[in-house]
Amino acid sequence: MQTKIAREAKQALEAPHSMIYFSPEAERETTALGLEPGSMSYFAARAAPLGPVGPGVVSATFYNFNPELVAMCVPKAWSIADPADIVAARFRAASAALERMLGSEALESETVREAAELATRATEACSPAGKPLFAAHADLDWPEQPHLRLWHALTLLREFRGDAHIAALQHAGIGPLEALVLQNATGKGMTAATLRRTRHWSEQDWEATRRELTERGLLEESGELSDEGRELRERIEEATDEAALPPWLHLDSAERARLFEHGAALSKQVVKAGAFPKEAFIQ
Repeated sequence: MQTKIAREAKQALEAPHSMIYFSPEAERETTALGLEPGSMSYFAARAAPLGPVGPGVVSATFYNFNPELVAMCVPKAWSIADPADIVAARFRAASAALERMLGSEALESETVREAAELATRATEACSPAGKPLFAAHADLDWPEQPHLRLWHALTLLREFRGDAHIAALQHAGIGPLEALVLQNATGKGMTAATLRRTRHWSEQDWEATRRELTERGLLEESGELSDEGRELRERIEEATDEAALPPWLHLDSAERARLFEHGAALSKQVVKAGAFPKEAFIQ
């Protein structure tokens, strides 16, 4: 099925973008502006392209964070640093993090240059309609350096898929915390403790949601996904894949293959460089 192309793209290309959420460079840049480390820096850096919006917009577009946590950080962040300055700081952080993990020679390599060109072209097919977080990032000026053009393109492609995923979750009747509990039940991704801590959900919230999902037949009493739960998650992922497909059909098969090959190689390098803390993920 064509939709599998979108999932292959996610697997090949997500790491060189998402390393920014764990990089010390990102927090150094945001705290240098006066922002608090941790949640405030994260929300401000990712939401800055939206402008000085309120906590409701950030909660809606980020989806699975406790709104109480968002309200602790936004709009306070905008009183500390201008969104445009935060955007610039995030690009500086991405550049420094990629140089540390890949090396300066790699940043100037043909692999990065071609990957940047292909990923940029893929974004041309991404419509902003119904994709608020993608649209905000798409309004930013494109960087000139190939490694930053690549990182920005991968950011756009990630947010494009993310906006589509939220729409699929809502269509399936799965709320923010329900989505986290179901994801954790797959045995992949972040640990439950990491999800609760970073999204600011209490153990009581988590357990209440787990019981509700069990009553709905989506989880077994053991906490594992039921057959119905697995089928629902797969329908959500397939709907996400379908909505995220346009940029990948914009490239021909040879171009996709080259981009995915480059992305997989870069992903392997950033993972090897320790981009993601092992203790935060299910082993």
